[in-house]
Amino acid sequence: MKRSQINAAIRRMEALAKTHGFLLPPFCNWSPEEWQSKDHTYNEIRETMLGWDVTDYGEGKFDEVGFTLVTIRNGILNHTEYNKPYAEKLLMLEEGQYSPMHFHWYKMEDIINRGGGTILIKVYNSTPDEQFADTSVTVLMDGRRFTVPAGTKVRLTPGESITISPYLYHDFTVEPGTGAVLLGEVSQCNDDANDNRFYEELGRFPEVEEDEAPYRLLCNEYPAAECLG
Repeated sequence: MKRSQINAAIRRMEALAKTHGFLLPPFCNWSPEEWQSKDHTYNEIRETMLGWDVTDYGEGKFDEVGFTLVTIRNGILNHTEYNKPYAEKLLMLEEGQYSPMHFHWYKMEDIINRGGGTILIKVYNSTPDEQFADTSVTVLMDGRRFTVPAGTKVRLTPGESITISPYLYHDFTVEPGTGAVLLGEVSQCNDDANDNRFYEELGRFPEVEEDEAPYRLLCNEYPAAECLG
C-alpha cells in the first residue's frame, strides 16, 4: 500500500471525525518528528498499539478492501502495567470499501454508528470447524434481542449499535449512496495478532511503499523509547 494512500485516508478520517464532533486524543495528532522525542513514559501507546491503523488486508486494493481506524484505548490481558480489560476504537469505512468476514475467539464488542452513512453488517454463526453455519443468528441491538436468518445484512443508521459476540462472523459494507461511515467500537481487550479469524486468509498490516513522507505514524511504526535521544 502506498504511503500517499495512507496519508490521504488518515486526513479523510480526521475530517470525518471533526464533522461529527469526535475529538481524537493528542497522540493521534503527533507528527513523525514529534514522535522522535517521546520517551518511555509513552510506552503504553507503543505496547497496546494505540493510534492510527490503515489496512488493505494485503490485497493491494484499498478502495475496495480496506479500513481506516484509530485505537483510542486498549489493554493487554494479564499484563502487570497495561491491564485494562477494555478497548475503544474509532473506524471509518468509505463507500465501495469492504471489511472482510471474520470473527474473534475471545473479544466481545459493540459496533456503534457514530455518524455519516448507513453500515451493513452481514452475520453468520460459526460451526465447530469455523465455517458458516446455516442457523438463525441472535442479534442484540440497543437493548433489543431478535433473530435473523444466516447471512442477513443488519442495517445500522447513525446512533444505532450491535453487539458482536465471540464466534459470530461479521463483515462491513456501506449502504450505497449514504456516504462514509464513522464507527465506534467498544470492546474487551483488542489483540489483532491472536484474535482475528478471517474466513479467507488475509494479512492484517500492509507493506508500505514509501512514495511520500508519512503524515502520521501507524501504530506498528513507533520508534522505541530506548532508541531515542
